[in-house]
Amino acid sequence: MAEPERPGTETITVTSAFPPRDTAPGGYLEPIRAAGAVLWRDTGHGREVALIHRPGRDDWTLPKGKLKNGEHILTAAVREVSEETGLLPVLGRRLPPQRYLKDGWPKQVEWWAATPSPAASRFTPNEEVDALEWTPLDAARERLSYDHDVHVLDNFRAGPARTVPLVLLRHASAGDKRDWNDHDLLRPLDETGRADALALAETLAVFGPLRVVSSAAARCTETVVPYTVTHAAEIRTERAFTVGALASDSGSFDRAAARAAFGALLDERGPTLVCTHGELVADLMREAFDRLDSPVPQQLSLRKGTFWVMHVDAEDGSLAAVERHTRVG
Repeated sequence: MAEPERPGTETITVTSAFPPRDTAPGGYLEPIRAAGAVLWRDTGHGREVALIHRPGRDDWTLPKGKLKNGEHILTAAVREVSEETGLLPVLGRRLPPQRYLKDGWPKQVEWWAATPSPAASRFTPNEEVDALEWTPLDAARERLSYDHDVHVLDNFRAGPARTVPLVLLRHASAGDKRDWNDHDLLRPLDETGRADALALAETLAVFGPLRVVSSAAARCTETVVPYTVTHAAEIRTERAFTVGALASDSGSFDRAAARAAFGALLDERGPTLVCTHGELVADLMREAFDRLDSPVPQQLSLRKGTFWVMHVDAEDGSLAAVERHTRVG
């Protein structure tokens, strides 16, 4: 059955809360989860976005699709866009999600702005998607078959297209330090942490090449090693991000120095991955929100192996979006 259509065709109830009262009074329906992207490019004739045509529904839509079991939302967005367009997207700022009913069941689609990777790619028509067209923004708005896709496109147009990511990652699991008899700087990742580090190498790749700045502690550098090896990046260690850098105390750190170092990276406006300790995450995020003149959320902390992403406007450095991710989707 076709998805909800534009005005003049099928009526669609778009809701920000699940479920609609006339569907399951007093209850809750777990939404279908999906992810996609507004894939855009600039040409000599202006900005264009990628639209796909699905012959089974005879519609024009933005590329998206459902998550697989256990799949991270970020990698799902990249996989689905790549499968439907033949292009590998590099994710930019996050856009507001869209919520609507699909065959009477709530569906929630997470969206990002994205640009095509320069890596070689090619669209091949198939039975699910038989056409890909790069379309100017105004024309795309008229061609889209569904209101919820128009909302996504309007959200994209309302903010900066070109943004820069700064990822703040808390190191992965390193066991209980009470079971470690050497200097805490040398404490390595445990089995869970090593598995998470490998998964992070794939997940963080969705943002394109990132320079890597890490605490010098073994558990931090080991967390980002799979990413640096996979993506040919170098690790630069930063004393200010290192808990235990002061020899007098294995748990010591300099909050002011850490905030200053993080602020300097933010001001440089380069795609960056910072790996540090839980003790410093809240301080670094407060520094970022202060510099970006943004409200500060109540919960700033991260669990091990999870991360914040701040997307800043490439032109003026203002905050365009912020998102937090767990180890799994």
